[in-house]
Amino acid sequence: MLRLVIIEDEPATARNLHFMLRETDEPIELLATLGSVTQSAAWLAAHPGEYDLLFMDIRLSDGLSFEIFNQVKVHSPVIFVTAYDDYALQAFKTNGIDYILKPFNKTELQQALHKFRQLSGPKPGNDTALLLSRIAEQLKVSYKGHKQSFLVHFRDKLLPIAASDIAWFYTINEVSWAHCFDTRKFIVEFTLEQLQEQLDPQVFFRANRQFIVQRRAITEAGFYFNGRLLLKVDPLPDEHILISKARVPEFRAWMNS
Repeated sequence: MLRLVIIEDEPATARNLHFMLRETDEPIELLATLGSVTQSAAWLAAHPGEYDLLFMDIRLSDGLSFEIFNQVKVHSPVIFVTAYDDYALQAFKTNGIDYILKPFNKTELQQALHKFRQLSGPKPGNDTALLLSRIAEQLKVSYKGHKQSFLVHFRDKLLPIAASDIAWFYTINEVSWAHCFDTRKFIVEFTLEQLQEQLDPQVFFRANRQFIVQRRAITEAGFYFNGRLLLKVDPLPDEHILISKARVPEFRAWMNS
């Protein structure tokens, strides 16, 4: 029985990953699903040697998962689950650590598990922990820049969409959407909190819990009830984009920057 831990801050993605893992030929036991750097570091520190394999998203709710390696020694192999096909991730391949790209499929999961079985032998020791830390430090550099594009599903294709082509992001029923200037809209594999961390703050502004708006999409900001602002954007959304009274000064400063 392969003892797994999933580190993923999107509950829907974690559930989907668990379901697909159960559909593979590998007998598995899910020990924990963890959603943040802090939670993951605490759990791993409290359960050393009790797990065989980690599935770990790179961007978590409170930072990059690489920070986990600074807080606790991780001795077991890691399969990273990421939406970024960055060339630097090839370092994982050459060091016996794998990664799969979102949105993943059953075949990719089976291949990753097969590779793990081929490489697994005696319990890894400090060398593996040191290797993970070194790779994490190397890859941090690749994730400091602002996100420039998104790979999205469209029918039976994957399309690259430039961040500059997106007028606003919004969330509904725990699903995030990107709405482009040409009125196309696509599901993106991130929460608004994750998008806020990844996007250029000089270009995108978190208006409220539902919307992140690009500066170029804003045509005007009108006064609304109780000191709030009502944003008018192009293209228009189906509902109002309101900025709370408390955040109006921040919005004004951002627009004036």
